[in-house]
Amino acid sequence: MYLKNTWYVACMPDELEGKPLGRQVCGEKIVFFRGPDGQVAAVEDFCPHRGAPLSLGFMRDGHLVCGYHGLTIGGDGRCASMPGLRIDGVSAIRRVPEIRRFPVIERYGFVWVWTGDVELADPGKLHHLAWAEDANWAYGGGLYHVNCDYRLMIDNLMDLTHETYVHASSIGQPEIEDAAPTTRVDGDHVITSRFMENIKPPPFWATALRGNGLADDVPCDRWQICRFTPPSHVMIDVGVAHAGHGGFDADPQHRAGSIVVDFITPESDTSIWYFWGMARNFKPEDTELTARIREGQAKIFSEDLEILEAQQRNLLANPGRKILNLNIDAGGVRSRRILERLLEDEQRERAALRETQETSDA
Repeated sequence: MYLKNTWYVACMPDELEGKPLGRQVCGEKIVFFRGPDGQVAAVEDFCPHRGAPLSLGFMRDGHLVCGYHGLTIGGDGRCASMPGLRIDGVSAIRRVPEIRRFPVIERYGFVWVWTGDVELADPGKLHHLAWAEDANWAYGGGLYHVNCDYRLMIDNLMDLTHETYVHASSIGQPEIEDAAPTTRVDGDHVITSRFMENIKPPPFWATALRGNGLADDVPCDRWQICRFTPPSHVMIDVGVAHAGHGGFDADPQHRAGSIVVDFITPESDTSIWYFWGMARNFKPEDTELTARIREGQAKIFSEDLEILEAQQRNLLANPGRKILNLNIDAGGVRSRRILERLLEDEQRERAALRETQETSDA
């Protein structure tokens, strides 16, 4: 189960260059494309003529052309034209049924989609990304398709104890286990924090220190602050600072810190689109450093995929087995509780909306 009346990252703008993009989000098969005004549009990936996927077609003058018989669809989901579409010598375009359209927003370097009730789509509810509007920050990221329940990825990101084992060669170190995490809930948000003092920086962070012009062979303080925001976003403040300068609160001249960006978009009950990246506010103009960090991150996140997909297969094969929750799982457990409450609220909201619509139609 996943929330529908909310915004999810659907794709990145460069995925729409000159062609339509078919992508399933929250169980909905959707095709994304740019209209004649350059704005992104999203409609169901279903040609109303013979049911072919519209994403197999092509773009012409800002309209989506079905690759089967040439039916042309606009961003409003209506048929614009079709070769030879006439009945008794009269154009029959009006008889072609509309297909569902989905609200979309292009902002912060992503395309976002709302898969629930169109009447409730509120741009004001879009997750705000202050770093994406600040020239003092640089961002680099990518996309993975992962065959797992989106909540398993949230669990993974809200408990970084696994870094010691899964990412031993890059960001993992024994001191992570020795520093107990703390978890708190702030409204619909969950924050899990872990702080380590006077430790050796692991390889990834040693590289980041060098990239910021800092020594990488001195004791450091390290922090990991994971923030869950519904429906499935996790932002993680991470970094290291030379020991004795305040850790997370150290001045920029003594630290190398970033925000790990995780947008988890459900494709189905057991698969996701995982948009990952890192935003940093040191040397934002250094594109070579951005590329190196992105390459390192890609390797780190790819190490999670094998574990998560195997975990999902195991859970599907053992539906009656319960999983054990330990103190380190508090961030994921509380995130799931918030999701369960919001899902119940959404079901009531959608039921009330249907009742109102039925009353007005009567």
